[in-house]
Amino acid sequence: MKRNHLIALVVIAFLAGALMVTIQDASTYATFEMASKKTPESVTVVGQLDLEEPITFNASTSMLRFTAVDKDGARSIVYYNQPKPTDFERSEEITLTGLSSGDTAFFAQNILMKCPSKYADEAQFSSK
Repeated sequence: MKRNHLIALVVIAFLAGALMVTIQDASTYATFEMASKKTPESVTVVGQLDLEEPITFNASTSMLRFTAVDKDGARSIVYYNQPKPTDFERSEEITLTGLSSGDTAFFAQNILMKCPSKYADEAQFSSK
């Protein structure tokens, strides 16, 4: 084999391996029911904050506890061991990445929030 062919094969093998690792690490969107079946695999759940249920934050342990509703309407208690995000109660949608403990709770490792747009109010006022 020529040297160029050997180098090309090594590069192709490296790229194929990198692609496999990337595909394996990609998190999937799930519901709370799917997350409970995938325990202990990390999943991402998109839903909304249930404002009718209490939101508690223990400052001494930095534990935030709240209830979330996924896209299918299933509710789950969520524990987040980080400081409470700013304007948490105003979020329109939350994306939770973490682990399920079966049917009882979801332990979030990361929370992303979609907050109401400050431009939505301006658009209402400008259209009047």
